[in-house]
Amino acid sequence: MKLLMVYFSPTGNTRHVTHAVADRCAQLGSNITLWDITSPSQRRENVDPAAFDAFVFGFPVHSLRAPRLVRQWLRTWQGDKKRCAMFFTYGGFSVHPAHYSTGRILEQQGFSVVASAQFPSAHTYNFGGWEALVHRPDSEDLQAARRYADAVYPRLLGTDSTLPSAFEQGDYTTKQLDHFEDLRYRIVTQLPTRSGGECCLCRQCEKVCPAGVFAAEPGEVMGSGCLACLACVAICPDQVLHINDTRATWQKKLRMGQTSASALNRQKAVFYL
Repeated sequence: MKLLMVYFSPTGNTRHVTHAVADRCAQLGSNITLWDITSPSQRRENVDPAAFDAFVFGFPVHSLRAPRLVRQWLRTWQGDKKRCAMFFTYGGFSVHPAHYSTGRILEQQGFSVVASAQFPSAHTYNFGGWEALVHRPDSEDLQAARRYADAVYPRLLGTDSTLPSAFEQGDYTTKQLDHFEDLRYRIVTQLPTRSGGECCLCRQCEKVCPAGVFAAEPGEVMGSGCLACLACVAICPDQVLHINDTRATWQKKLRMGQTSASALNRQKAVFYL
């Protein structure tokens, strides 16, 4: 089976899980192609879906859904009735309706969704002072990713025709979900910047920016469209890029979720089979 694994991973969490799933699928006999679609240049690569038998899509959860530009990008693809599995990485809080909304897009584009999963992972806002799932995904999460591969492989291969139950749709309207995406900027009130500081000017921040709006020379976001994904902060070898201090909103988020950092860290991967 020729299997294409497509992933979007600004801070590396989804990439780690993707590689664990890919390694196990390769052991099971698949010919694996990995496609990182994080940067604009990577999304423009000429990859022919007709060359593959099945697909796995891995995305982070941003405000209860896959990132907006990922959702837009998926609508440019045609599945031609081929099988696919999904998985999501998330920072310990709400996940739904990410499975439902992404699955619906894929089905509208002609894919047959055979499974999904979610894996706890370090929250993006930890770069500003949150303490959500620090050091996740860990070895147990990656082992769970391999178990997920074992579970979905027969379905991708077509030897198991079982399909998952309906994914949880949630109670929010599309308008409300769009509003939640804008709330990201009430937490990240200072978009990534190096505040005029010096760096080696490697330009990795500029290259990796999913929205193509981070400029290396001034060391800040230029124009609109920043996802607040913090890919630039995560990749900076000099560690000079930063956002505002998010610690006050961290405590507020814990209170709203009626949880604690230790309770978040006890979360395990969940499979939807």
